[in-house]
Amino acid sequence: MTSFWTGKRVRLRGIEPEDWRAFMRMDGFTEHQRSVDALHPPRSAEGYRVWAAEQAVAPPDDDIFRLAIESLDDGETVGALSTHHTVPRAGRFSYGIGISGDHQRRGYASEAIVLLLRFMFGERRYHKCETGVFAYNEASLALHRGLGFVEEGRQRDHEFFAGRHHDLVLFGMTAPEFAERHPFGEL
Repeated sequence: MTSFWTGKRVRLRGIEPEDWRAFMRMDGFTEHQRSVDALHPPRSAEGYRVWAAEQAVAPPDDDIFRLAIESLDDGETVGALSTHHTVPRAGRFSYGIGISGDHQRRGYASEAIVLLLRFMFGERRYHKCETGVFAYNEASLALHRGLGFVEEGRQRDHEFFAGRHHDLVLFGMTAPEFAERHPFGEL
């Protein structure tokens, strides 16, 4: 038997206190920080230790949660995934994902996203997932299109960083669109 949260390349799991080093390493990649939030001033190792310890004991807030992405090859924490903007009444949610710069383009993100969507659509009854990708991020645009997300719009000059404003491409996928490409499978 395998876990619902385990794919062929990754396992999604709760954040553990010892993950602080992995998150500190990920934040060393400027693009990683920007893709999951914004560029922040450097933080101390103790700051990362405290944050990871807090995350390890934080209960989920309904369907809002953060998970570590662990490589099955070596057990290393390679990224994180989180849900946000959950609206159960409308059946809509958003998510964000970040893969450490030294672990990108290995299929970790696509598998982690499919695992998350399988849970949110197949177990939590959400109908639609929405996410945004910076227009310059060709790899993430291709990833989302390849997974079956549909481009629904663009917010022009949406975020400011690196000295200028950047567009945000809006993507959406419904549960039936997901199931067509990524069947839920047997029990």
